[in-house]
Amino acid sequence: MKVRDFMATELCTCDPESTVGEAATLMGEHRVGSVLVLEHDRLVGILTERDIVRALTMAHDAPQRPVVEWMSKDPTTVSPEADAREALERMLAGGFRHLPVTQGDAVVGMLSLRDVAGKAG
Repeated sequence: MKVRDFMATELCTCDPESTVGEAATLMGEHRVGSVLVLEHDRLVGILTERDIVRALTMAHDAPQRPVVEWMSKDPTTVSPEADAREALERMLAGGFRHLPVTQGDAVVGMLSLRDVAGKAG
């Protein structure tokens, strides 16, 4: 099975200057654990629930601060044609719960550990 069989195609995105609070609100509205950070349609980072918790414990004004201060820059990505089991192994080895799916320079999906763990493992 391929990554494309498991990935979500409805993406939750923001720009690097969006606030942590705005990103958290988007994540809540979309019921997802991460937001892709795009600059001019190019993936520059990912902000996860873990990043938000880290931000809140380190800065009292974190909700008003820009995402770029807390996101993971240049995240690991995977192709939609990649083997789902290999993607799962990459996620487990890297400690990722979310893996952006890219085709060329375009972000085409998001792979969640929850979505793939029971089915590809």
